[in-house]
Amino acid sequence: QVQFVESGGGLVQPGGSLRLSCTTSGGTIGTYGVAWYRQAPGKERELVASVLGGGSTDYARSADGRFAIFRDDHANRVYLEMNNLKLEDTAHYYCNWKSDSYKVSWGAGTQVTVSS
Repeated sequence: QVQFVESGGGLVQPGGSLRLSCTTSGGTIGTYGVAWYRQAPGKERELVASVLGGGSTDYARSADGRFAIFRDDHANRVYLEMNNLKLEDTAHYYCNWKSDSYKVSWGAGTQVTVSS
């Protein structure tokens, strides 16, 4: 079964930037839709951004204009470029299939902490 592997998180000051990376083990992303999700302490996991096989993207309102999701199918990676980070972006970030029907077990994720 495909498993997602996330990386790129870290500690950044408000207004800073990070690029998260998502790849897979046990299979490839192929042309399927992939999404980035995040979960902050005490909150439910939420969708942040998604990208379909054709490159179409969609963003949560909180991310629109600041985040960019893109895929490199040759490298088997989906990236989330995050700019102008805010304190409220602090969360654990995960990637998974966009479609709920195909979701697999959540990976370890990567922690993003925005703090001054």
